[in-house]
Amino acid sequence: MSEEIEKTRCLIIGSGPAGYTAAIYAARADLKPIVYQGMQPGGQLTITTEVDNFPGYPGGIQGPQMMEDLQKQCERFGTDVRFGRATAVDFSRRPFKVTIDENKTILAETIIIATGASAKWLGLESEKQFMGSGVSGCATCDGFFYRGQDVAIVGGGDTAAEEATYLAKLCKKVYMIHRRNELRASKAMQHKVKQTPNIEMVWESIPAEVLGDDSGVTGVLTRNVKTGEKRRLEVTGLFVAIGHSPNTEIFKGHVELDEMGYIKTVPGSTRTNIDGVFAAGDVQDHYYRQAVTAAGTGCMAAIEAERFLGS
Repeated sequence: MSEEIEKTRCLIIGSGPAGYTAAIYAARADLKPIVYQGMQPGGQLTITTEVDNFPGYPGGIQGPQMMEDLQKQCERFGTDVRFGRATAVDFSRRPFKVTIDENKTILAETIIIATGASAKWLGLESEKQFMGSGVSGCATCDGFFYRGQDVAIVGGGDTAAEEATYLAKLCKKVYMIHRRNELRASKAMQHKVKQTPNIEMVWESIPAEVLGDDSGVTGVLTRNVKTGEKRRLEVTGLFVAIGHSPNTEIFKGHVELDEMGYIKTVPGSTRTNIDGVFAAGDVQDHYYRQAVTAAGTGCMAAIEAERFLGS
């Protein structure tokens, strides 16, 4: 059986706000882009319920609906959106070679990597059950919905500390659950947490179970890692801030990554160290991690790809 080979001017790997926005711009520039959606079509926003902070939606929008709209918009201009994932790449020469689902080869003149990053989760069944109904991986995305309520956050690094202090401005009380007896966050962030009166530390503990009913989360049961003692926290939201993992495994050794595994891009652009390969969205951004910034870099990547092909 001969290998199936296809050629394209622009291949976009990934289908969140970055990938779909890149596709809109690339299609309008007549690059006839192909998008492979990956294992989670629509990206992280498909596990988010209400999106209230994306411009243009005064009443908010459901995350999955927003991704459907973006897909329809890029298809309207001729983007070929396909289900499938990149399983191997070869960026040693142009056209670049990308293997899809281990059995199809795409030869691409330009590539836009928009594979995003995945939040690390606790791995509890009850966490999965209440995902999007009280369990969140992004305080800046969802904190607004818990205004005046009691919430908990898990983690001890800078991200957890930043999100805890952010939530403290909106919520009545924030329980910060950490498995150690001191934070891993920078000294400045530790001071900020200590000086915030409505943050209560729950030291040497981990969430054992997320509690809830049809209305969503109603509490979190914690377990002390040393004594085994359990405690129920009466909260309506649980924020998990134990880190993100960029989806860059197949790109190791092909494009330059930073020490955390995110793709390095030239400051102020989406260019990687390989001419003709661009990276957009959370796969190259561990700082902002917002839908609107991902969409912005998707736009940048498509414009840069168009100019690269025209040069």
